[in-house]
Amino acid sequence: MKIGCVMWSGYIESMTEASRELDFLEINLKSLRDLEDEKTRIEFLDYLRDEADLILVSHSGFDGTVDELLSKVKDKLIINIGYTASFVSPSVSSEQLSTIYRYLRLGGVENLRNALSYIGREFFDLDLEVPPPMEIQWEGIYHPESSCLFSSIDDYIKWYGEERITSASTVGILFYRSHVVTGDLEVEDALISALEERGLTVIPVFSWDFPNKEFEIAGNDTVIERFFIKDDKPIIDLLIDLQSSFLIHTEDRSVLNRMDVPIIKGITTYHRTEDEWREDMHGLGGELVWSVVMPEFEGIIEPLITGARVRETAGGATSEHFSPIRERVEHLADRVLKWVNLRKKPIKDRKIVFVLHNNPCAGLESNVGAGSNLDTLESLSRILQRMREEGYAINDMPVDGEELIEKIMERKAISDFRWTSVDEIVKKGGAIHLLEKERYLSWFEKLPQDTRKSMIEGWGEPPGDAMVYKGRIVITGLDLGNVLVCTQPKRGCYGARCDGSVCKILHDPEIPPTHHYIATYRFFGEIWGADAIVHVGTHGNIEFLPGKSVGLSESCYPDLAISDLPHLYIYSVDNPSEGIVAKRRSYAALVDHMLPVMTESGTYGELNELERLIGEYELAKTSDHARAHALEHLILEAIDKANLNGEIESYENTEFEEVVRSAHNAISRIKDSLINKGLHVFGEAPEGEEKIELIASMMRFDEDVKRAFENDRERLKEAVSSILEDPDHERDDGIALKVRDISERIDLCKNEITNLLHGFDGGYIPPGPSGLPTRGRWDVLPTGRNFYTLDPTRIPTRAAWRVGRKLATNLIEKYERETGKIPENCGMILFSTDITWADGEELSQILYLIGVEPEWDEPRRVKDLRIIPLNELKRPRIDVTIRISGIMRDSFMQVIELLDDAIRRVAELDEPPDMNFIRKHALSQRETGLEWERATTRIFGSKPGTYGAGVNLAVNASAWETEEDLANVFIYWSGYAYGKGIQGRESHQELLNQLKTVNLSFRSNPTDEHDLFGCCCYYGYHGGLTAAARSLSGKDVKAYHGDTRNPSDVQVTDLSDEIERVVRTRLLNPKWIEGMKEHGYRGASEISGKVTKVYGWQATTHEVDDWIFNEITRTYILDNEMREFFEEKNPWALEEIGRRLLEAHERDLWNPDPQVLDKLKKHYIEIEGWMEERIEDVSGIQGVSIDIFTMEDIESWKKKMERTINEKK
Repeated sequence: MKIGCVMWSGYIESMTEASRELDFLEINLKSLRDLEDEKTRIEFLDYLRDEADLILVSHSGFDGTVDELLSKVKDKLIINIGYTASFVSPSVSSEQLSTIYRYLRLGGVENLRNALSYIGREFFDLDLEVPPPMEIQWEGIYHPESSCLFSSIDDYIKWYGEERITSASTVGILFYRSHVVTGDLEVEDALISALEERGLTVIPVFSWDFPNKEFEIAGNDTVIERFFIKDDKPIIDLLIDLQSSFLIHTEDRSVLNRMDVPIIKGITTYHRTEDEWREDMHGLGGELVWSVVMPEFEGIIEPLITGARVRETAGGATSEHFSPIRERVEHLADRVLKWVNLRKKPIKDRKIVFVLHNNPCAGLESNVGAGSNLDTLESLSRILQRMREEGYAINDMPVDGEELIEKIMERKAISDFRWTSVDEIVKKGGAIHLLEKERYLSWFEKLPQDTRKSMIEGWGEPPGDAMVYKGRIVITGLDLGNVLVCTQPKRGCYGARCDGSVCKILHDPEIPPTHHYIATYRFFGEIWGADAIVHVGTHGNIEFLPGKSVGLSESCYPDLAISDLPHLYIYSVDNPSEGIVAKRRSYAALVDHMLPVMTESGTYGELNELERLIGEYELAKTSDHARAHALEHLILEAIDKANLNGEIESYENTEFEEVVRSAHNAISRIKDSLINKGLHVFGEAPEGEEKIELIASMMRFDEDVKRAFENDRERLKEAVSSILEDPDHERDDGIALKVRDISERIDLCKNEITNLLHGFDGGYIPPGPSGLPTRGRWDVLPTGRNFYTLDPTRIPTRAAWRVGRKLATNLIEKYERETGKIPENCGMILFSTDITWADGEELSQILYLIGVEPEWDEPRRVKDLRIIPLNELKRPRIDVTIRISGIMRDSFMQVIELLDDAIRRVAELDEPPDMNFIRKHALSQRETGLEWERATTRIFGSKPGTYGAGVNLAVNASAWETEEDLANVFIYWSGYAYGKGIQGRESHQELLNQLKTVNLSFRSNPTDEHDLFGCCCYYGYHGGLTAAARSLSGKDVKAYHGDTRNPSDVQVTDLSDEIERVVRTRLLNPKWIEGMKEHGYRGASEISGKVTKVYGWQATTHEVDDWIFNEITRTYILDNEMREFFEEKNPWALEEIGRRLLEAHERDLWNPDPQVLDKLKKHYIEIEGWMEERIEDVSGIQGVSIDIFTMEDIESWKKKMERTINEKK
């Protein structure tokens, strides 16, 4: 009897042993892993065809390789067992199949041996006595010191010792039953031992995970109830989940709320050995979805590697078992201990560190407490007040956010920078600890050797030059008793200045954090004794330190910095992309927060006057021709005064009716835009008119609303108000239900602080979705939850595909309209936000540009790609040069591989080059000697383990002189290729080749919640690509912007038009300005940050008109009331604004109105005086000086970039 058998790798050893004593049997055994090798697969197929009497397959049912194999041997006797009993051969009865299925599912050597004997008897008439399947319990408790398994928690406690259980903190472990059956328990044993060595008691529970009525298998919800909950209370303090996929396979996951303990994710890499994992900067590869993404949907935190595959050969097949990664197991146990200690510790004794962010590149002194859409200072003040009410020991507590920032800045409890020296910090009391070199060395010497080497190469021997006072490392912050309030250390620079000489991360994206950085985080736990750490606001830099994308090692800097501290992170619900990075790389349990109230921008000033004149003209043109003619002149003057003439193309040579229409559209685009009304305060929920505004902004694109109100926002707000005021309102349709639902969700956002403090209790923070509320995603409310993102296999969605097609069509038509040609190569910026905010609209746009369409299956997953024939496409296929973000690389590699596959398939098409620009350019590059695989590379990003495009760093540090300088930085940071089987291959030459033929640059935005001035990365990537393409090609590369805020009205505009829209709706809008002023220091910081980004866009793209800088100067520098506001609340922010405006002028980026320039210079001297009064006699700081150091001035930087420069030549 010859059997060809395919099984899971973990069963190979057991099946080999089971078949060893069966002399009637010859078995050719292969694992699924073996079949990945083409040669092995072909040889095995020949065996199945020519020799095998029967084929036995046991697999998950999701493996295409096995399905393809079986399709070629349909004439054979086949028994195919998946998660459910299934078969191919009709000669196999359902009873026979069920019996074999039971043998295999119950598992173990005896059952596998009996399964083979049963097959011999039933199908080959062998005279064999076959025992029935031997029952092995499906769920229970295992312990390596026990000779038996336990079926009840009471029996286990009796064996383990009740006093032992009750006297210590208890940790549950949930792992797969298959490991018990196969004896593959090294990882579990190592973890149990590590936990018990720390004085913890352990309840290690195994289960099948999927419920199955036929076998009476309990699902994990029942298993948790049975073994981890007793008398409606948890008997564990924390659960470690060692299984993959979802923990609970039903929609009802309420058992996790009832258990109410942190659930930590222990990961065993199913497809990688320890060496393979260590070498891979991505960390997990294709296992990411099963091991990390799905558990995040259930609020499971801290994805930590515990074990890896070990491959051996058994019976001619590859056998695999798991082996612990000892250091990672010990690290997980350390983190578990900290969590359970936090849970057990009395509130009055708990010590919490709060870390405020401050991006030094935007002016460190001016932006302490940076956080997207959040008043972090007032929020922290409210949190502290609530903590003291709950019994936390807090001294010298600030009464509000204003007093908090006053204390910080009075003491200079920050890092050194342009206006702050280390001496001043120590003198004014900002130092809470001066760390001796010897103490730091005791930590440093325990770091991995490669880590120590990198830190010394980057920053010198400890303690280095960053934040050192008389040989000691300065730790800054406010000590409030059992609470520390600190600012995050600088990530990649040092010293009391900001320029190209000290911005070392600009020279080397992989540079490690400073000695000061590591020392600060170690101080929190090792000396001050913190029980937990909270990062306040979106976002800091710890999650973006160098290291693996996910599944970090002991050499990854986020892991080194956070160490064993429980980590909670207050994060904006509308920023899933970056929040997920914080979860995966810094082990954060997120507590998300609401967005500010979003309201219509409206019009003001000259825009109001123009709108009034247009209204009068529309009335007069049919009844009073003389009045209408007079109004024509007034309207043209008003257009000039409102600086709208640039947005109305050639209006002097256009029919006046077209001018009016264009002016009306421009005003409407401004007027209907949403702006944030101030900043959110953590734990607050809007009420009254603000609540009505927010609900209306969330519902504006709802189909029922559009049909009922025809985009009349005022009528919608009136209806919302009526529904909220009267619970018995006559409207009882879908709209009313939605209004009430959103209202209730908004009210529950008041629990944000409650949920944060529940995290301090060592409780379970419930999960929730994330996304853009104003794009109809009110399901992301209430906030205060630990958000997750989405299933990447569903990207792009059909709705996104429709929008993407329109984006592509509009882009081509706009370029052709302006140049008379079709673009051959589009430079595209693809951020992860396209996936998390818009379900892949820009991804769809790229696919349609190259002439490829996704194909979906019934569950709406993308199953394949279809090449759109040219006769259907009716245009050439457009080439693309794609710059992805680091988060896109880390989180959505499946999407990148899908896109790469599409591009390479198009390149292979036998089509005329003038109809397939990808092929045209690839053939041209191949003629230069470049191999085909490289010539068809189109997706580029930063080096594995690093983030950003570098350009914004150069701009902020004034480390450039020419456009070519910025181009060089972009190319240097961006020259790494990604795709199928390509994980960051160095590809600077390929990038250079592509940039030379780029005709336009493009990025789209689907929301008003975030704008062009919201993050410096926007101009760093889009502006950087534009500068690089223009520099290399010597051509006028167009800079375009996609507007999909309203999916029913997709637009492609000039980048300059979008810059003007955002400037008008925010920076120059009195409504927005007043909202910012209500938040004092933080509001001033927000204003300053946006102005510096206007400067960044001009430096990189030259798409900012002079009038914008003129009006910014008039609004913020020349206005007496605004100067008084900044002087009182945040003078550093106004100094930053003034200095950037002067730098723009000095670099010929702005040709100012002479009177404006004179007044700017006069007032800047006044502002400089404010600063000097505050710093008194401090020396050694940069102050107002703008010092330009480029790579030509810094030999080490120049050397790193030499290859980039040489390849350009």
